[in-house]
Amino acid sequence: MPPKAKKSKVKRTTKDRRPKRKPCSFCIEKAVDVSYRDVNRLRKYVSERGKIVPRRISGTCAKHQRMVTTAVKRARIIAFLPYTSE
Repeated sequence: MPPKAKKSKVKRTTKDRRPKRKPCSFCIEKAVDVSYRDVNRLRKYVSERGKIVPRRISGTCAKHQRMVTTAVKRARIIAFLPYTSE
């Protein structure tokens, strides 16, 4: 058997660390469902150009991001939200 290699203790640099994720706003409020009628809240998850903001930027969990996506799409169909900016 080969001899065990010694693990060197190397300090991690700051670029190796990932910043702590911000918590999901829906999980904090214990929201069961995301409504397409709540336009003011959905506007926060749509960019100025009309695109749905991704999870890594908005900070929502995967479950609620899926709900946000369907709610935004429904709100667009009913014309609560615009598809694009003017």
